[in-house]
Parts: sequence; C-alpha cells; structure tokens
Amino acid sequence: MTAPPEPARLRLRDVAAVGLTGLRGRPLRAALSALGIAIGVATMVGLVGISAVSRAALLAQIDAIGTDLLTVTAGTSITGQQATLPATAEGMVSRIPGVTGVTATGTVKNTTVRRTDLVDPSTTSGIAVQAARTTLLSALGGSMRTGTFLNAATSRYPAVVLGSTAARRLGIDSAGEHVFIAGRWFLVIGVADQLPAAAEIDRSALIGWEFARRLGFDGNATTLYERSTDDTVGAVRSVLAATVDPEHPEQVQVSRPSDVLTARAAAERTFTGLFFGLGVITLLAGGVGIANIMVIAVLERRQEIGLRRALGATTGQIRLQFLTESMALSALGGVAGVLLGLAACLGFAWWRDWPLALPADAIAGGAAAAITVGALAGVYPARRAARLTPTEALATT
Repeated sequence: MTAPPEPARLRLRDVAAVGLTGLRGRPLRAALSALGIAIGVATMVGLVGISAVSRAALLAQIDAIGTDLLTVTAGTSITGQQATLPATAEGMVSRIPGVTGVTATGTVKNTTVRRTDLVDPSTTSGIAVQAARTTLLSALGGSMRTGTFLNAATSRYPAVVLGSTAARRLGIDSAGEHVFIAGRWFLVIGVADQLPAAAEIDRSALIGWEFARRLGFDGNATTLYERSTDDTVGAVRSVLAATVDPEHPEQVQVSRPSDVLTARAAAERTFTGLFFGLGVITLLAGGVGIANIMVIAVLERRQEIGLRRALGATTGQIRLQFLTESMALSALGGVAGVLLGLAACLGFAWWRDWPLALPADAIAGGAAAAITVGALAGVYPARRAARLTPTEALATT
C-alpha cells in the first residue's frame, strides 16, 4: 500500500495570493475593517508627531535666545511693598567676572499708550510704556519686523518701538504711524518681532531712556537682562542678587528664560506619552474589530475552507491563509494611518512655520503595532478555520 502524497508547500507568493482573496472579494468590508487600525495609527503618529514638532520649535527658541541669558527684577519687601532696583545695578552687574553684556528697561509709571487722543485714557489694552536702553534688542537676540530700533539719536525724541503684541492690539502693522502717549504724539519707528526670551517686551511700547525722564521716569531700571559666558552662568547667577542690591538681596528675583522653555519641552514629552496611550487604545479597538470581521469571514467561507481541505490543504495552510488576511488588513490600515499622521505633522509644521521633526520612532512603532495587532487578532479566527474538517465545512447549515 502506497503512502499518501505529501501536501504541497505554499510559496510566499501563493500565501499572499490566497490570503488576499478575501480582501479582493469584499473590498468595502476590508476598507471598513482597516479603518479602525488606520485611526489608531494616525492618532499615534499624528499626535506624537505634532508634539515632536512643537518640542523642536521650543528647542529652537532655546537655541536662539541661548542659555546664558539671565533676567533680574525687583521683588517685594518684607512689608509686602514693591521693591525697586538700585540706580547702580547696571554698573555693578557689568563688573561681575564672566558678564559679557547688560541692558535694562524701566517702567514709566502712570502712562498709557493709545491709538488716538480720542480713546479713553483709562483704556490701557494691557500695554506698558517702558524706557529702554538702545542695546536691548541685540542683547535679547531679537529682530525687527519693520522699521528700526531705538538708537542714540531717536531715543532723545518722541519715538516709540512697539512689541509684537502691543502693535497688534493697537492695530499698527508698520512703522511711520503715530500713537498718543502722555498727552503727545509719538512716531512709531519700528515694530519688533516676537521675543521668546522676554514676553513682557512683546506687550510694551518702548521709548528712549533720556526722553522718558520728561514723562516722570525716575531713571531706575525695572528689569535687567544680563548675558555671560556659558561656563560662568551658574557662578554669575549665584552672586547676581547680592551684587544688584547688597543690602537687600532677598528683594531681587533672578530667573533664566530658557528654564521656562525647557520646562515647556518637558511638559510636551509628558503629553506625548498620554497621546501615545490614546493611540494604543484606539489601535486595540481596531484590532478587536478585525478579529470580529475575521470570525464572521470564517463562518461565511466554510464551504471554501471545506473545498480546500478536500483538495489537500493542511490545517497549517488554512491557518496561514486567514492569518495572512488578518495581517494584510492591519498592514493596509497601518499604511493609511501612517500617511494620515504624517500629513497632520506636515500640515501643522507648515501652518505654524515650525521646523519639521518627523517622529521616526512613532512611524516605525505605529506600523509594527498595526501588524502585531493584526497577527493577534487573526490567531483565533485562523485556528477556528483550521479546526474545521472537510465534512463539517461542506455541510449545509
């Protein structure tokens, strides 16, 4: 008696052809099944990518302003009153070893800026009038959107430079217009770009230090901006308060703008983990949907399974057929999800004019997760199909 012939081994091309048969026969069902996976992967890639783009923009801002910038402001006294910086503060700070530059601004009290003299004087629009040193813009690493900054000549006349926020609130887009300050018209000689290192400057109208004295400015700085070499930042920061006000160093507040941006970048990383978790949950929900569709497919294609078994297909080949179909569904959804997520990243970066930071880990992780979920979702339906005997599968129900 001769032994039964061994079943033919399926080549990789044959496995793909057999596994994709169900998808070609039911394209709408396949598309809807892959949609759940696509949404999950798009959520992972898109949200993680947007977070990466935002974090890259923050790091670019940190690089732009540098980590060597320190700001000094007056705090409060023991009695709770607003303290002031001594008139000698700038000169004392400039003598600290390692300091490469120091500049200042001073608040002009009881003064507002208005678009015209017809505006109610009590309407401030949240804009402060500040006296500024001519070195302020270069010290902060800023730039002008239009016009020029204060110089030795214009700082002696009624000329004003508006911060980006102040200009927007006043409805001024370019230099050459006038605003009303302290009962007289000032010529707007420039509008500054946004300054990540000093948001308070964005909300200010900057006038010359000398001319500000005519408006009642006492000449004392309200905020100092100091730069030092990279290797001396820590040492300078430790002695800055005592140098500014030796009698009351506790009334001096010292901060580093880059620390705020670094904290924001850390917060972005925290939210990235949250967004990634939301994407995983959505991806698992899509996997459950694929498992459900595959179980239905097994029930609908019992006769096909029975015919293939009768023609010699082994249980392993049947199992591989449905497992391949499940993984193909997930791969289809994964590719679509990655493309949608990348489109969201590109669109967001272009809209905000931020550097494009493609989340390579999220792209690879999303694609791998989609295939893994598809494999896991197809295990049970594949095993169920493989356990059907030819007679069970061919029997009418």
